[in-house]
Amino acid sequence: MNTKGVMIVGVGGQGSLLASKLLGRLLVNEDYDVKVSEVHGMSQRGGSVVTYVRYGDKVYSPIITDGEADVIIAFEKLEAARYARFLKKDGLIVVNTQQIDPMPVIIGAAEYPENILNELKDKGVNIEAVDALTLAEQAGSAKCVNIVLMGCAAKRFGIPYDAWIKAIENTVAPKFVQMNKKAFDLGYNS
Repeated sequence: MNTKGVMIVGVGGQGSLLASKLLGRLLVNEDYDVKVSEVHGMSQRGGSVVTYVRYGDKVYSPIITDGEADVIIAFEKLEAARYARFLKKDGLIVVNTQQIDPMPVIIGAAEYPENILNELKDKGVNIEAVDALTLAEQAGSAKCVNIVLMGCAAKRFGIPYDAWIKAIENTVAPKFVQMNKKAFDLGYNS
């Protein structure tokens, strides 16, 4: 199998690191060679967070460069735009439609760009947009946005549903497993 690349991008506090841990565990369980690299940035202050996950028969580096990502899972629209250049021509961005204003917007030094997703689509970017926040709240907590998005992207990996559920059970704290399984299902069926 050729090496595949996945980027998980978001804002600090959205659970992108848990999502990458879940994906990494799932892929290891499926007998892939997996490399994961996390770039935290100013994650504790709401800054950009990026995780690279590469998998295949043999992977030498976790780093993904421009045009190498098969899938980008974006927890926020602006993050999808920021990292779109990393996507392969036939790749997919799964993006939460939620808007989280960065600090320059909050302090009035900049405006949040309008029509980000439409501009990406006009450039030929394959986007699957989902209101993951609403689905996460239906599952029981806004903090489940990460697992909803993983559910949305899951079919792209060609890995059986039951393997995803097992990975959730082995990754998420026991008291949150049922809620996260519900969040995954809502994303998977969206």
